[in-house]
Amino acid sequence: MKQTDDTHKQRLSNEEQMARGSAWLTIGNIGSRLLGAIYILPWYYWMGENGKSANALFGMGYNVYALFIMISTAGIPAAIAKQIAYHNSRGEYKTSKKLFVRAMQLMAVFGGVFALIMYISSPFLASVAGGGAALIPTMRSLSVALLIIPLMSVMRGYFQAIHEMAPYAISQIIEQLARVFYMLLTTFIIMKIRDGNYVDAVTQSTFAAFIGAIAGMGILIYNFRTEKIRMDIKAEHSQEEVVLDTKSLLITTIKESIPFIIVGSGITIFKLIDQFSFIHTLRLFADYTQNQAMELLALFGANPDKLTMVVIGLAIALASVGLPLITEAYALDDRRGLARLISNNLQLYFFVMLPATFGMILLAYPLNTIFYEPNVLGTRVLIEASLSGLVLGFFMLTASMLQGMYENKAAVQYLVIGFILKLILQVPFIFLFEVYGPLLSTTIALSVTCYLNVRHLHKMTRFNRMLTLRRIVLISLMTVILLIIAGISRLIFGQVFSVEHKGAAFLLVLLVGGIGAAAYCYMALKIRIADKLLGPGMVRLRRKLHIK
Repeated sequence: MKQTDDTHKQRLSNEEQMARGSAWLTIGNIGSRLLGAIYILPWYYWMGENGKSANALFGMGYNVYALFIMISTAGIPAAIAKQIAYHNSRGEYKTSKKLFVRAMQLMAVFGGVFALIMYISSPFLASVAGGGAALIPTMRSLSVALLIIPLMSVMRGYFQAIHEMAPYAISQIIEQLARVFYMLLTTFIIMKIRDGNYVDAVTQSTFAAFIGAIAGMGILIYNFRTEKIRMDIKAEHSQEEVVLDTKSLLITTIKESIPFIIVGSGITIFKLIDQFSFIHTLRLFADYTQNQAMELLALFGANPDKLTMVVIGLAIALASVGLPLITEAYALDDRRGLARLISNNLQLYFFVMLPATFGMILLAYPLNTIFYEPNVLGTRVLIEASLSGLVLGFFMLTASMLQGMYENKAAVQYLVIGFILKLILQVPFIFLFEVYGPLLSTTIALSVTCYLNVRHLHKMTRFNRMLTLRRIVLISLMTVILLIIAGISRLIFGQVFSVEHKGAAFLLVLLVGGIGAAAYCYMALKIRIADKLLGPGMVRLRRKLHIK
């Protein structure tokens, strides 16, 4: 039975593996991020007049925490996924097993060390960020989660390498469910039952990351029991031509992971530049109080993230699924297959991200009403953040594809160029555009990086640029038609449902979003582009829906 399962996996086309893996990772990424967005509704309300300040503290703490996660995991999960996929494709299962075990041991040490460093350095980091003493307990409560996250990420990297995305996705959702349950429960008790301090509520909300990590790790361990048996059997029958030194291999993997740290931390670093520069720069050029500056930071940094990161999660899912497939094609020297994968990934990105991004832009005002409050400035910032998110996601995808082909040096060089451009633009853009400045500088800087990434991908693979461009133009036209249909729907239903009230705004978003999504799916099936990008499963779906 196990051999049959493995043979079936091998027979799946790259498109089908991409579609199946993307489906599971989309469920995990989007499901967990939706939970991460939905919690804000009661959480923000319970914070009362301190909602923006609380959200700013929460966001500032998480930005630093995200950087520590990237450093503490040392890029190992993505590198492990790539290396295991490489050795498995060559039948070297014993090497893959040893690599996994050593990585788990190393990550246990890394997690403990960096949890301690983050805890001790919290006062300094809080001061530099401009968050003050209130930010210290927030950062310290997050440091505890670093004890588990590195181990959990290695296990996810293993499942990613063997194209088993279901445990990966389910663990993400369970992790987020546990986290959200704990943070909402403690926030309600502190703010509503005890009438307590919002800083205490934020501290418990960030400590929820540790609770979620325990739950997510439990799911992965449960699913790994069966996979371990398969791993052991394959390792026993492994036919390594050359016996590799696992210690040397792990050192090589760590070296390989360094570019993953840099590139994987790219978005977080850009956000930290905003966090560490915005408040100080804004108060230097304009007459804002500390609290006003914190609220503006929340307006462009924390508030839109809850929504835009849902969309960016789609891009991360595509990048995560594509990485081992690209590495396998590269390892087998399948140049034609590699070029097809690159082209398909680029098309699939725009196929998913264009309608999602511009749909969010169309519904920006009611979405802002649902999650926060009716606010013209907040809506404009959300629109800018959505466009910026399109570029952020494209950067994640293209950089991941470069690394899948071992073009780590190029991926890092192009990110550094974008990073330098961001630093050059940051202060003058805050001076000229205030709250819009940081997002605009990020968009421009990473657009340059994305252009360089795509140019290098073409240089390496010679993928069919004209076919890719024609498909992207077609997807853009479909998105325009979607916007026309959804725009008309919004005008009609907007006469009934007010965008100034949360309940009515929710119904409006649900109706307009549903009509837009149905129209886009119909077009994708009707003109057969879904077949080309997602595989034969779409043919069966079209037949079931009687679309000719």
